[in-house]
Amino acid sequence: MLSIAEENYIKRLVYLSLENGAGDGVGTNELATGLQVKPSTANDMLKKLRQKELIDYEKYGKIHLTELGTKIGMEIIRKHRLWETFLYEKLEFTWDEVHEVAEQLEHIQSEKLVEKLDKFLGFPKFDPHGDPIPNQAGEMQLLAKKMLAAVNVGEQCKMVAVKDNSAVFLNYVVELGLGINNQIEVLSKQDFDDSMEIRINGKTNRVSKKFAQNIYVIAD
Repeated sequence: MLSIAEENYIKRLVYLSLENGAGDGVGTNELATGLQVKPSTANDMLKKLRQKELIDYEKYGKIHLTELGTKIGMEIIRKHRLWETFLYEKLEFTWDEVHEVAEQLEHIQSEKLVEKLDKFLGFPKFDPHGDPIPNQAGEMQLLAKKMLAAVNVGEQCKMVAVKDNSAVFLNYVVELGLGINNQIEVLSKQDFDDSMEIRINGKTNRVSKKFAQNIYVIAD
């Protein structure tokens, strides 16, 4: 059985591996930054994970998850996103509240509980933030999504997920009247700072480049 800290490292490695692309690996500094720890602290944990055959890693080299490490990581992500969905749909938590609670619940080890939870929820494919939920085999439905920042002026798109799950960002998204599956039209872009003017449900807002880089969309 892995410790909570070990599970958190494995989960972060899965996230970064998906972002970087298959086969590219993850850098130690990149991992440490994502977990908000010192590189030396990350190195100590990586040695433990390598001993447990969860990663392939040489000092100063890229980190690659083994098949076992990937399997465990996807199981943790599956639990996290199922719990987020349960909290949001059944207990009326808001989408900015579910992440922190799911961080605690994802470490429950009962496989039977997870499978019953999945069935109870109707086998959902996406969580409240639009992130895909892995199935029992560790497979998940991936959308051909892109950042709002990459959408051209005059184009319309649909919001499908957020990159930033922090309460501050999610509250701001709600203040703008934006949610999952809402349509967005890009009206203009400012050359100076890459801010953009967008229309959501008939309302026009100007948003920053940082905002646009944290909203995932698909063509509509």
